[in-house]
Parts: sequence; structure tokens; C-alpha cells
Amino acid sequence: MKSWILAIAGVLLILLGGLWTLQGVGVVGGSVMTGDTTWAIIGPIVVVAGLVAAFFALRRRSGGG
Repeated sequence: MKSWILAIAGVLLILLGGLWTLQGVGVVGGSVMTGDTTWAIIGPIVVVAGLVAAFFALRRRSGGG
């Protein structure tokens, strides 16, 4: 897989997980996910997955792996 695809996927996961977290804790409204603690748990997990993906993509680009 190309490293830039992995980097874009990582950034999208970070943004999506952040949105889900904010919806889960009730900061962002307008969804059935608002105030549902399930999304407050899933969101940070998705953010961490995105960070890992972005880390490996950047590491691969720099030639470290």
C-alpha cells in the first residue's frame, strides 16, 4: 500500500474518531449518536488507530522501515 494512502486514511480516522467522541459526550448534537456513551468509547479507539496508521505512513516515507 502506498504510504500517502495510509497517511490519508490515518487523518480521516483521526477526524472521524474525534467527531464520534464529541458526539458521544454530547458536545456535537444533531445525531442519534449524541449523548451515547458507546461513541464516547469507540471514538478514541478510532483516533488511536488513525494515529498508528499515520505514524507508520510517515515512518515509511522517511525511509525508517
